[in-house]
Amino acid sequence: MTQFDLTDDQREIQELARRFTADAITPFAAEWDEKHIFPRDTIEAAAELGFGAIYVSEESGGIGLGRLESALIMEAMAYGCPSTSAFISIHNMAAWMIDRFGAQAVKDKYLPAMVSMDTLGSYCLTEAGSGSDAAALKTKAVRDGDHYVVTGSKQFISGGGQNEIYVVMVRTGEDGPKGISCLVIEKDMEGVSFGANERKLGWHSQPTAQVNFDAVRVPVENRVGGEGEGFRIAMMGLDGGRLNIGACSLGGGQRCLDEAIAYTKDRKQFGQAIADFQNTQFTLADMETELQAARTLLYAAAVKVTENAPDKTRFAAMAKRLATDTGSSVVDRALQLHGGYGYLQDYPIERFWRDLRVHSILEGTNQVMRMIIGRELVRQ
Repeated sequence: MTQFDLTDDQREIQELARRFTADAITPFAAEWDEKHIFPRDTIEAAAELGFGAIYVSEESGGIGLGRLESALIMEAMAYGCPSTSAFISIHNMAAWMIDRFGAQAVKDKYLPAMVSMDTLGSYCLTEAGSGSDAAALKTKAVRDGDHYVVTGSKQFISGGGQNEIYVVMVRTGEDGPKGISCLVIEKDMEGVSFGANERKLGWHSQPTAQVNFDAVRVPVENRVGGEGEGFRIAMMGLDGGRLNIGACSLGGGQRCLDEAIAYTKDRKQFGQAIADFQNTQFTLADMETELQAARTLLYAAAVKVTENAPDKTRFAAMAKRLATDTGSSVVDRALQLHGGYGYLQDYPIERFWRDLRVHSILEGTNQVMRMIIGRELVRQ
């Protein structure tokens, strides 16, 4: 990245993702939402472009790109459907954790099918009693020879019940973050079960369910990283996940800004187009300015995460907080500019309003993002 601009290669990646979205996502997203369709065929088609393993290394079959390129892809796909784009982001996070921290045996076992998205992966950290306090998780894994015996449950898991593998944070030792390890658990292992699909405000194109483990025997070779390293691995995964969710908010916000511009130019009141009123232009101007500011911060944070800069976690938290809050605010104003029509399912705005709302909760709430930023500032 040259300063404040994208490279030619990055623009080509962005354009590839935009074309795929225009052809394979945008025309169908409203139906996926209305009928709660999980578009697995479309997700597998995205994998043919390399989007199932964006920052998995080329040695492991991925396309080995950086976090900025990933953000460009997620932003482009979210222009059509934030829910589907976010689902692909979570799969990428799980695949990267296995590639970055797994031994060769676990990489060989799972990554080839994850790269093609024939096998889909979920990230499992949150529990019913440990959301923002993630290090308080209770799911236990007790060593028994060449296996761990896993008991517990995970809450709000994207892909729960549909995905084939689950990258699960479990307690193998003492209380707190140092007693947490990371295991890859398969859907078909004995003792794995799922709750009913959650009935959600948005994100209707992907299933969300509780994942339960009842004395599940998991081979020790399925551990990702060493014992006690799971929480650090989970947090490093979230640095990238937060960027991607922020990018999904930018893509959704941009779509709704574009829709609002088109609508206000066409809609007439008091004898002139709504877009001709100064108040409308001021609202559009603020929406554009705030989106561009959030985008610039997110792209800068993505470069820091790729380069493993010492302040990468703080920048990822700042970018996630700003991008997700801005996306929701832009969509809300776009709905207002549509008036009563914005509230109808005939227009895409209400779907984006619902889909983007959860982005300020997942991958760490925006209140937790403020905690991360504030703690780093007072440590300096």
